[in-house]
This record gives sequence, C-alpha cells and structure tokens, in this order.
Amino acid sequence: MNPLPTDHPQVPTPKVGVCLINLGTPDALDYWSMRRYLGEFLSDQRVVELPKILWQIILQGPILTFRPKKSAAAYRQIWNTELDESPLRTFTREQTEQLRTRLGEEVRVEFAMRYGNPSIPSVLEEMFADGCWKILCVPLYPQYASSTTGSVVDKIGDTLKAMRWQPTIRVSPPFYDDPVYIAQLASSVRRQLAELENEPEILVASFHGVPKEYLLKGDPYHCQCQKAARLLREALGWPEERFRVAFQSRFGPKEWLKPYADELIEELGQSGVKHVAVVSPAFFSDCVETLEEIAIGLEETFQEAGGESLVSLKCLNASDEGMAVIEHIVHQELAGWVE
Repeated sequence: MNPLPTDHPQVPTPKVGVCLINLGTPDALDYWSMRRYLGEFLSDQRVVELPKILWQIILQGPILTFRPKKSAAAYRQIWNTELDESPLRTFTREQTEQLRTRLGEEVRVEFAMRYGNPSIPSVLEEMFADGCWKILCVPLYPQYASSTTGSVVDKIGDTLKAMRWQPTIRVSPPFYDDPVYIAQLASSVRRQLAELENEPEILVASFHGVPKEYLLKGDPYHCQCQKAARLLREALGWPEERFRVAFQSRFGPKEWLKPYADELIEELGQSGVKHVAVVSPAFFSDCVETLEEIAIGLEETFQEAGGESLVSLKCLNASDEGMAVIEHIVHQELAGWVE
C-alpha cells in the first residue's frame, strides 16, 4: 500500500552516496574544448587571486587565444586514444567502478570533476534525485590547498545554494599524514623502485606548486607537502641525502614555492647524477602534470643536463594500494551513515 496521496510526486528510496572528486579534464583535444576547460579553470579566483575584471581581460585575451593550442599539444602526448579521453578521467572512472564493487549496492558511487565534465553540480543533483540524501564527497587531493580542496568545497556550496531541498553533505579531510595513505604510498613506491633496471641515486618528491604568497596568506599546503614527504621518506627508510622535495607547474611571473622541479632536475644532471626517480605525492591519479610534464618534460631536461634516466613513478591510481586508501577514507567518513 502506497502511503502517499495519489497526487504526491514519487519519492525515491533514501540511500547514501559517495562522490569521488578530481581536478578536471578537457573533453577533447580541439581548440574550443581546451579553451572551455582552461577558461573555467583559470577563471576560478581560488586558482588565480587577481582582481576579477583585470584578470578576465588578460585571460580572455592573450592567454585563452594561445594557451589552448599549447595545452592540447601536451595532452596529445598522453591522451587515451582508445577511449578518446584524458588518463585522469580513465583512472577516476576505474577508481569509481572498483569502489562500487567494494562497497556493494548499499552505497551509490559516482565521480565528478571540479572543472569540466562530469561537473560537481550535475553529479550531485543526479544523485540527490535518485534518493542520495546523504552524500560523502571525497576530494582526491592528499594535501589541502585553497586552490584545490577549497575550490571543491566552494563548488559544492554553490550547488547546494541552488537547491531548495538539499542533501546532507560530508567532505572528507586531507589525508597527507594518514598512516594508511603513507603506508600504501610507500608500498607502491617500493614496488616500482624494485622493478627498475637502475637503482636511482636520488628520489625526488615533486608536488604541484602554488604561488609563494598563498603560503604567506596562511594556506597550509606547503607544510602538508613537507610533512607528507618526510613521512614517505621515513616509511621507505630512504636516507635524507638521497631524497629531495620540489615543486612543479609554475605559471606566470610571480614567485612560486621552491625549489622548482625543473631547476632541481637540471642541477642534478649537471652534478653528475645519472639516475633519478620522481614520485608525485600531491597527485592521487596520473594526469598531464605527471605523464607529460614529469615523464616527458623533466626527463628531457635531465638528459640534456647530462643525466641518463629519469623515471616518473606511477601515482596510486586504481592500483591495489590506491584502492586500499580510498576504501579506508570512505569507510572512515561514512561512520554513522553505513554499517
């Protein structure tokens, strides 16, 4: 017997949802797809903290005129041609599918991108319409930064503001020093190092950079990166003199967090170091920054400076280690919602 009045809208069965959230990806390699993606990304005032009107004049002019072509060239080198999508979307989908299997039918699992598709609003609205009145959002950023996790929380808030009936939302915290994350990351690094033909003389932990002024304004990202690197080194038992921390992907004329990865790699090559491995603890999933900027770009820099081999270690992705971390976070944050 249906207890609802005959003219009452259908109400879905309540359930719990989990939404894995990653940075984002262009939908395709053409100019306009790249421009849309870059336009959304670089218009976020959490990412570029300049006066909005001034920045939009610069952004809509020279940057979005020329940068899409340059970015497309980088993406083209690492594009998943079989699925016609970026590796980041491929890995995030694989993580989502594996998590569904691990959690079973009791929890609905989806993924969203902060920039590009599927968007956070579209996924959260679809989940809510299906009865997910409690949703755990998991930003796949180990360290907190205003321009990453902070921006995700902003977008979730914008989505909720547009909804009359809102779901209850939880956002998982950064996990840069979580013992499970550190142990699984160390396990992944140890396994990959054992597979190399040449043992690296130096292991570099390369984190995505942010302008130095963000640190001075109180952003904890730099400190969390340094702690994550120290905990990883200790878990590996790697000596301090063979372990370095660097920051990559700087953009624009401002000073960013140092040391810069490209300059450090060049110095290592010039100093006689022949074999280097790079791990990327700020990236849970491989993307253009790891697959193109490090694996291709930094390797060329290293070899031109006199080095022989630079190996970019794979991120956790949907590996057994990666899924152990995601499942741990989800179980921990679903406490009280799911047995």
